[in-house]
Amino acid sequence: MQLKILADENIDFRIIKKLRKLGVPVLSVLENFTGANDKEILNLSRRESAILLTEDSDFGEWVFAYKEVNVGVIFLRYKKDEVEKIADKIIKVINIYKSELFNKFVVITTKKIRMREL
Repeated sequence: MQLKILADENIDFRIIKKLRKLGVPVLSVLENFTGANDKEILNLSRRESAILLTEDSDFGEWVFAYKEVNVGVIFLRYKKDEVEKIADKIIKVINIYKSELFNKFVVITTKKIRMREL
């Protein structure tokens, strides 16, 4: 099974473009599901068997405090001038972990990667 990404509305389109160029299937909330709330996005992620890529820290609350299950979340923290670096880190994580990203909450910065089991 090829890993799919669901890019939240806040994801810089340069990241989406780079992932797609490398053959990673990316569904974009901004392109296809504008206005969807967090719960709808989590449900979409499950339905599409896609890892959620976001800059919205609220998803950490959803998975840890509200115990949302059967999802994988990649949370990005970076400065706007680090888009290329963060895109490279995302690709590295996808290539190394692939489907192991399901049921994980991954925080990616330009300096480190942290992964927690859900």
